[in-house]
Amino acid sequence: MKIKKCTLALLSFLMLCSLVKAQKKKQESHPKLVVGIIVDQMRWDYLYRLYDRYGDNGFKRLLNEGFSFENCMVNYIPSFTAIGHSTVYTGSVPSIHGIAGNDFTEQATGRNIYCTEDPKVKTVGIDDPENKVGKMSPYNLKVTTVTDQLKYATNFRSKVIGVSLKDRGSILPAGHAADAAYWFDAKSGNWISSTYYMQSLPAWLSQYNSKKMPEKYLSRDWNPEYQISTYIQSPDIKLLGRYETGFKNYETPSFPMKTSEMIKTLGVGLIQYTPYGNTTTTDIAKLVIDNEKLGNNSSGDTDFLAVSYSSPDKMAHHYSINSILTEDSYIKLDKEIADLLNHLDTKIGKGNYLVFLSADHAGNPNAKFLNDHKMPADVWVFSPYAKKLNDHLKSKFGKDNLVRSFMNYQVNLNYDAIKESGLNIEELKQSCIDYLQTMDGVLYAVDMKKASQATVPHYIKEKIINGYNKDLSGEIQIILKAGWYDWDYPDPTKGGTHGTWGPDDAHIPFILMGWGIPHGRTTEEVYMTDIAPTISALLKIQMPSGAIGKPVDYKMK
Repeated sequence: MKIKKCTLALLSFLMLCSLVKAQKKKQESHPKLVVGIIVDQMRWDYLYRLYDRYGDNGFKRLLNEGFSFENCMVNYIPSFTAIGHSTVYTGSVPSIHGIAGNDFTEQATGRNIYCTEDPKVKTVGIDDPENKVGKMSPYNLKVTTVTDQLKYATNFRSKVIGVSLKDRGSILPAGHAADAAYWFDAKSGNWISSTYYMQSLPAWLSQYNSKKMPEKYLSRDWNPEYQISTYIQSPDIKLLGRYETGFKNYETPSFPMKTSEMIKTLGVGLIQYTPYGNTTTTDIAKLVIDNEKLGNNSSGDTDFLAVSYSSPDKMAHHYSINSILTEDSYIKLDKEIADLLNHLDTKIGKGNYLVFLSADHAGNPNAKFLNDHKMPADVWVFSPYAKKLNDHLKSKFGKDNLVRSFMNYQVNLNYDAIKESGLNIEELKQSCIDYLQTMDGVLYAVDMKKASQATVPHYIKEKIINGYNKDLSGEIQIILKAGWYDWDYPDPTKGGTHGTWGPDDAHIPFILMGWGIPHGRTTEEVYMTDIAPTISALLKIQMPSGAIGKPVDYKMK
């Protein structure tokens, strides 16, 4: 009897050891695939503002199965697309990673640079290889991404691919060592790439392009998902056009939107301003998973798919976030997210992949909409103010065009003219600051090189310092009053934008779901710069070379 008990005890002990060993092995394993989802211009509050309108398998699934960081903030200015995508994937800021805007000025020469331009490469996917739409690469990004670090950690066996309508939404997340990045050419309707990645498109993508799917989607028109009367989070349909920008020959937007007619004069690029832009993006993401066998790497290493949904930004700019069109677009985006997650379940298997969802920035409410409801806000159109400042400087120093431009909420000086005139740059800058601070709408004007000494709240000061790149940023940072923003295209009272310092632009979603992630949420403040270090920690790889963020604890309560 004693021998039997000892045998049972030994068997129990061995089984326990086996379970512990199996659990340890499971904990030390890695996901087959990481999918980063960036929704361009998605505010954090969309998760809850439209919660009751979503199905169970998109945003709700992410929230109900994943871990949500409810207080994730952008910690630099200006809050623009290229910077946001770069920051999410590098854990760094413009001061270090070198992407100082969608466009920025090389201060030494005055040359304007587009964030992903690269004249050394050629376009792949349309007949004209010299067309600048495809002459793009990550050349201007001066640090590594989490996707680069994954490639390095696996001796480049991992496969990394970026997908987005926007070149910058695909190229910058995919990083320097990516296998491919694909983006959309609005003129031809093709998904394209550049010779930085390949000499010709893969057969599966050429086949997709040959089907003319964007045209087919637009031929269906844009119809509301639900009865119009149920869209209670937006102004009444009768007010459509009050806050929305129209299109040529369609000055007042209609809903349902007759895209089948509009495409005849506006072209296939119209798809970017409709939910179908998200649909074609999902198509390409799924085709990448299937044809490139992401998540089924023969080496057993983790692969990475970076997907950015760009149409929400295009629509928010055009229609504003205060539009029934924008509300419907998020209801439809929820279905795209659900479709992508379902595809991952089928192809990779639940629990075998890791997903994170975030945004490159959020967005401001339309100023006129806020004013109509007695709330403070306004539009500050930069171009006339730049002229006023130049006129002021000319009257004081006797020299014209001392300011090149107002770009990225910054004053870019004309150094050649300043040197030629023998002016003292410090005196000139102080004169600019003094004059700017008399302008209606300006909260602060800060000498970028002296930002640490400025008498502004620490919260704003840190954003200025993080956003300042000495080679690519202007000399003076303009901080507008809360609710104010720069917007002048084509009617400053309609549509909307982003780029400012406040929570409307800076509060973004950050959700982890899938492999090894428990369900939960926290209101502890985390930052956009923490996303890449967190993914790096989960993958047990080194964080990107310029990262200043830290891994955050997804078990926080």
